Amino acid sequence: MLITLTVLAALFFLAHVFLLFTSFGKKGFQKQKYLWSHITLWITGALAFLIALLFAGKEEAGVINVFNTPGKAALLIVIALVLSGAAHSVVSLLVLPKYQEKAA
Repeated sequence: MLITLTVLAALFFLAHVFLLFTSFGKKGFQKQKYLWSHITLWITGALAFLIALLFAGKEEAGVINVFNTPGKAALLIVIALVLSGAAHSVVSLLVLPKYQEKAA
């Protein structure tokens, strides 16, 4: 089950990266893809949280044991949300203005 959840988390993270980079293209800024890129990042954080809850302290993997309390495991969700917010800020403040200048 650990391997399955880890593979799912990795796939959702890869989907996040793919959707994020393909949100900007010749067709312009694609809001729906951009939204889904954030959603897939949040799902990745939720899966990491679930992995930590289920396997921390069970000596399955050393990194997971760091998140050995529900509070520490919840930090994984917080990290995902902070990363999402930071990425959104960078895109909103830096990328979109430059992107819109080129489109005009």
